[in-house]
Amino acid sequence: MESIALFTLLFPFIGAISIIFMPGQARRIGQIVSALASLGTLALAYSFFRHGAEPVHYTLLSAGQVELFGFTIDKVSTLIAVAVVCLGFLVCQYSLGYMTDGNREHPQDGKPRYYAFLLVFIGAMAGLVLSSTVLGQLLFFEITGGCSWSLIGYYQKPESFRAALKALVVTHLASLGLFIAAGFLFHGTGSFAVSALAQLDDSTKTIVMLGVLLAAWGKSAQWPLHVWLPDAMNAPTPVSAYLHAASMVKVGVYIFARAVWSAGHIPEIVGMVGVISAIITMVFGFVMYLPQKDMKRLLAYSTITQLAYIFLALSMAALGSRLAFESGITYIFNHAFAKSLFFLVAGSLSYTCGTRMLPQLKGIIKAQPLLGVGFCVAALAITGVPPFNGFFSKFPLFASGFALSAEHSWLMPILVIALIESVMSFGWILYWFGKAVVGEPSEACASSQPLPASMKSVLIVLTIMSLFSSVIAAAWLS
Repeated sequence: MESIALFTLLFPFIGAISIIFMPGQARRIGQIVSALASLGTLALAYSFFRHGAEPVHYTLLSAGQVELFGFTIDKVSTLIAVAVVCLGFLVCQYSLGYMTDGNREHPQDGKPRYYAFLLVFIGAMAGLVLSSTVLGQLLFFEITGGCSWSLIGYYQKPESFRAALKALVVTHLASLGLFIAAGFLFHGTGSFAVSALAQLDDSTKTIVMLGVLLAAWGKSAQWPLHVWLPDAMNAPTPVSAYLHAASMVKVGVYIFARAVWSAGHIPEIVGMVGVISAIITMVFGFVMYLPQKDMKRLLAYSTITQLAYIFLALSMAALGSRLAFESGITYIFNHAFAKSLFFLVAGSLSYTCGTRMLPQLKGIIKAQPLLGVGFCVAALAITGVPPFNGFFSKFPLFASGFALSAEHSWLMPILVIALIESVMSFGWILYWFGKAVVGEPSEACASSQPLPASMKSVLIVLTIMSLFSSVIAAAWLS
């Protein structure tokens, strides 16, 4: 398993270096390397379960008795690794059609740097998810920040450069929380291992957990550190789908989940701060996406809100609910597929219709049936309508929350607000479904061009996963 994990981490970096020497083969290298990395994560998961599904730890780099970097292979890390790496492959596949001169909104062939940085991002995500130390998390945390800076600014327009710089600055400032966490963890235990969190006294553990939470808020765009995410929609849409639905924004919730999983008893203040921040962000994100007409900006604020649900689940896990933790992990997995589908539907509309502005879109289902179905499935999935995957994340979240409120009565009004937001989000998405998807095609939809096979195949896979990913997550974690 150690060799497979190391291959999955390093091979995308080797692929990115190969593109420097063979820029003319960037598209082919991106596709092949991301596919092999995906097979690596699947092989790692298979090997883990074949050996009894018992957590395994490998030390790769140490200084004396201090572990600097290693792998933790367990149910949580293998599940999320499969999601982020395999979605990286799907985005590379989708990009073969999207990043071409046939794109009506952004006619441009994908440059070698696009595929190189995308591969580095895939490798960094694999490294972060599998890392057993806070130092390893910090290293890959910063690498993802550098990659996002390059990919958000890919079109090299002034607004793209501003958005890329904003993302880099905000997430880098947030990383100071992880530096603080690493310092206090080492001072308290003499170790950088995430598992050493359980050895800390309550006061030091509170500082470390809040430091991790600060870093997580920055990466996962929680208020008031959300400001970079809406502007980051200047990136190519496949990048938006990967960085801002499947991977980069999941860095924050993942490192917080890993800390909660490893820390043992957690002081109540950590859960309270997490819950209050989550509900504030949830309401803010909902209010902000109401006036949006640009489909990608609407999805950006929707992502902020959905990530707040994950923080709510993980914060309740910090208060002692195992069901809430499993809900949060399942939410990370399910949301990655559903929101990626929604972003790539938006990108497909840009490609085929020349616009993603919702008032200009009508009759999508008649003009482009696959996009109409994808819009519908993604909308129902992220708003938590059964039998789509989002329901199987939200239902255990609320079930665990209401059960926990018997012990923490202050949770009840927060859960009621979250429930109201969930219903209102469904209503708002349903409104845009009625305006944009059904009816006679508008001029933009009527003149749409066919989608390339590479884009269609990815949309079909994500549509299927938006139905069945919850089954995979439930079986994986059980």
